[in-house]
Amino acid sequence: MFDLQSIVRPNVWRMKPYASARDEFKGTASVYLDANENNLGSLAGNNYNRYPDPHQKALKSKIATIKGVKPSQIFLGNGSDEAIDLLFRMVCRPGQDRALFLPPTYGMYEVSANLNDVQLDTVQLTADFQIPVAEVLRNVKPETKLIFICSPNNPTGNNINPEDIEAILDNFDGLVIVDEAYIDFSDEPSWTTRLQDFPNLVVLQTFSKAWGMAGLRLGMAFASEEIIALLDKIKPPYNINEATQELALKALDQDEQLKYMIEEIIQERQLLEAALPTLAIVEKVYPTDANFILVKVKDANALYSYLLDKGIVTRNRSSVPGCENCLRISVGTTDENQKLYQAMAEFKV
Repeated sequence: MFDLQSIVRPNVWRMKPYASARDEFKGTASVYLDANENNLGSLAGNNYNRYPDPHQKALKSKIATIKGVKPSQIFLGNGSDEAIDLLFRMVCRPGQDRALFLPPTYGMYEVSANLNDVQLDTVQLTADFQIPVAEVLRNVKPETKLIFICSPNNPTGNNINPEDIEAILDNFDGLVIVDEAYIDFSDEPSWTTRLQDFPNLVVLQTFSKAWGMAGLRLGMAFASEEIIALLDKIKPPYNINEATQELALKALDQDEQLKYMIEEIIQERQLLEAALPTLAIVEKVYPTDANFILVKVKDANALYSYLLDKGIVTRNRSSVPGCENCLRISVGTTDENQKLYQAMAEFKV
């Protein structure tokens, strides 16, 4: 049975979070002399001389309405990468505890594990990039605190079978992190709708993909109020800057534009899925539920270099086990996709 108390590092339970000036005074005043800010103003304009809301209350309130969760179930980070790192630091004792991930998948899980001196156990996805559940559970050890599942998966693009994720949630006493960076391009419902069913579930999402805000670095984690409270306890006090909070609030009001962009990307993705298999260089186009396509070709290194010479940058994933001779291709604009197709059609196999 999952017990949060038993998996969180004892020093995290004991520690007192940093109390910022904005934590100690929560009201309004005419003169602020408490935070050592520059009261003459900011060279960047607006009110950027003042520290931002450390708890992002307005932003969380709006996200909560859109996602159907409580504001207290939301953690906002400097990209999802901050949440990944803090989850390691929250539950994994360096040099003692373990985590598990399922390659081919997002590389930051491994980077954060190495940074935090956490042994990362590996269970390879199946040939169709699904979870071998029995093998995963066999590889869980008493010291295993985290299991990372990316769905839709990066770099393969496919959804992970929800029944398999549920089986792991039911049979693992640590935290299961479902990374949904690409969920907006998928027909599958988000796991945020199942937070009440699984106290050990953490869902990651981002503003970088569908929302088109990669340059602002804003990620989201959704979980029980108890887990979110611990993440808030150990985060840097002002981890989301004022400009990012302001711009994200504006973006959240543009739901019709968001729907249009998602529909446009999916339409272009479908056109690429239909066109690429007709090319001589292409051996397989993998099913995708994301805003990119994994394509197996006859010589990925040669094609990658050829496309670079044409001014087209893709991602060569050939060095990733399970993705040999594969390029990961982001869905671009109509014009960009046509240029890609034409260049690949002219490549001499």
